Amino acid sequence: MTIKIGDPIPDGRLSESIEFDAACPLPPKDVGVAENVKGKKIVIFALPGAFTPTCSAKHVPGYLANLEKLKAKGIDEVWCVAVNDGFVMAAWGKDQKGIGKIRFLGDGSATWTKALGLDLDLVARGMGIRSQRYSMLVDNGIVKKLNIEAPGKFEVSNAETLLAQLG
Repeated sequence: MTIKIGDPIPDGRLSESIEFDAACPLPPKDVGVAENVKGKKIVIFALPGAFTPTCSAKHVPGYLANLEKLKAKGIDEVWCVAVNDGFVMAAWGKDQKGIGKIRFLGDGSATWTKALGLDLDLVARGMGIRSQRYSMLVDNGIVKKLNIEAPGKFEVSNAETLLAQLG
């Protein structure tokens, strides 16, 4: 079942690395979803994968460009989640010049993505199980806004749409 507005965000473990040794990320640390959303307003956007064309050229850059506007609307953190491991997410975050601005969180086995009901089967395309493209506002653990893209689209999960929804 797909998560919907008004639902509590499911707990889960994501992975994050924000430190590097030369060119390589240091081992990722676990990030507990429930404990990290408690008492905060968090924008979460997810995408099929790090280093993919739309994700790298449009999705992440849009959130980076609108980060200050989101924070001015009371957003505490912005998370980018993909079904990649924490090492890949860190390398991608560094490549996007987003480390320390956006949290790049890996859901390597798609466990949390499946708990949201937002998994996407791309096995036929050689990409395995991935995440649908979406954005959401989570306020103290409750989903307040949710924008799920139609397959192959990038129309409603962008930063501008979520920013407009914040009023």
